[in-house]
Amino acid sequence: MKKILLAILLICGMQTAGAQSETGVSRPKLVVGIVVDQMRWDYLVRYYDNYCDGGFRRLLNEGFSCDNNQINYIPTVTAIGHSAVYTGSIPSIHGIAGNNFYKNGAPTYCTDDATVRGVGSDSKAGLMSPRNLLVTTVGDELRLATNFRSKVVSVSLKDRASILPGGHSANGAYWFDDATGHFITSTYYMTDLPKWVKDFNSKDLARKYLSQKWTTLLSADTYIQSTADDTPYEKSQIEGARPTLPLDLPAIFAKKGYEAIRVSPFGNSLTLDLAKAALEGEQLGRGTETDMLTVSLSSTDYIGHQFAVNAIETEDAYLRLDRDLADFLSALDNAVGKGNYLVFLTADHAGAHNWGFLNDHNIPAGGWDNAALKTALNKQLAEAFSTTAPLVNDVMNYQVFLNHKNIAAAGLDLQRVKQYVIDELKSDSVFAYVVDMDRLAEAPVPEPIRTRAINGYNRFRSGDIQLIMQPGYYSGGVGGTDHGVWNPYDAHIPLLFMGWGVKHGRTMAPTAMTDIAPTICALLSIQMPNGCVGNAILPVIGE
Repeated sequence: MKKILLAILLICGMQTAGAQSETGVSRPKLVVGIVVDQMRWDYLVRYYDNYCDGGFRRLLNEGFSCDNNQINYIPTVTAIGHSAVYTGSIPSIHGIAGNNFYKNGAPTYCTDDATVRGVGSDSKAGLMSPRNLLVTTVGDELRLATNFRSKVVSVSLKDRASILPGGHSANGAYWFDDATGHFITSTYYMTDLPKWVKDFNSKDLARKYLSQKWTTLLSADTYIQSTADDTPYEKSQIEGARPTLPLDLPAIFAKKGYEAIRVSPFGNSLTLDLAKAALEGEQLGRGTETDMLTVSLSSTDYIGHQFAVNAIETEDAYLRLDRDLADFLSALDNAVGKGNYLVFLTADHAGAHNWGFLNDHNIPAGGWDNAALKTALNKQLAEAFSTTAPLVNDVMNYQVFLNHKNIAAAGLDLQRVKQYVIDELKSDSVFAYVVDMDRLAEAPVPEPIRTRAINGYNRFRSGDIQLIMQPGYYSGGVGGTDHGVWNPYDAHIPLLFMGWGVKHGRTMAPTAMTDIAPTICALLSIQMPNGCVGNAILPVIGE
């Protein structure tokens, strides 16, 4: 009888661990979302032998891993990725059609907002808000579910990677200002920085991190997953300097200022330092309701763009991030209590192998220039339609944006101009498909590429023509790498859950980026975001 009673008490204890809300719903004390910018899924395996026990290995060994998690739209870029993770939605619905897109006929950065002012800096970096996001996030729904008693705080080096995850009703979103070396916000959220942020900024940790050289964390001979540290596949940060370790960060700092922290592993360290400060400063996870902290680690993206997938710098950045994650998870254990918080880790997109590296190993690949194509198209259109006004506004997001005003002013038929561009581009073998965005559903494009293009098309903000590259091709030069396309190297991303309500396990069943938000909402027993198109991942929630 005593054994039965003990078992009942243990079960009840498991069910009520975490925060007991004022409505009696059992939830974790804190939800932590971690997005590692440009992290490919295979980095979990590629560098596993050199990871420590407390970082990525802990997430894998204690948590649940979705090993076939894919992005289900194009283009695969930062702003859309962060929006999709936290909304469970797609550009067609949530409205963030790229890092940059067109809004009311004008080029627009995803989080630009001229109606607000910066807080913590007078630079233009503060003129930001989430107003271009058309739907709610997990954080918004958590706040709504608790009548705004829950706190939601977002941190990142990148403005868009802090602002978009936090949603419309976040208590605070903080991002890095290159001009001052401080984390700032805007009047959308508040009129003055909290004391804990001011105290953090006063330490000038970015300067301290940049006072050291970037050397390899481990002995150089252990970096067997990387190329030699002096190849044409990498780009230099300073003209004439070799992109090799040890990297002279003080010299780069002297040339570029605080911006230098971004293209170093210490940008991630700095961001996690701020996340730990937010835990204490906001007392997250210490109230009667569930709180949420979103953390986006941007330096891996800057490093990937600079050095590409196979560089020692990239491998070292992930080994250092692994140690930083171990320290951060330990801080969560100490502040909130192991088992009392729910954490997930994913990426906003992945990244391609450098096309020169692939060519050197006899794998088809190549680079492509947006600006050059725009110039060429405008020249061809001017000759074909006898007009001097440019008919192409932009080539970006793997889309062609036509200038509708100039086309109308010249008395031209939009569909005729569009078809001319499509026919011209189809003659170039780097494009596997060139499709009218308005006719994606009927285009002879195979699944799932067609559906991803449809999901990524917002008729108010996207371009007129969709460009689908041949595998291995991307918009970029000789050094570094890029992302943005449907292929697995850009769209296959990690997805790990650990902590409250999550059992250890893994699945190779297909899951999508848009399934993350409904899974978290199911675990929290709250409504899904209002533009959500994903589904809860049943094995994660124990069904």
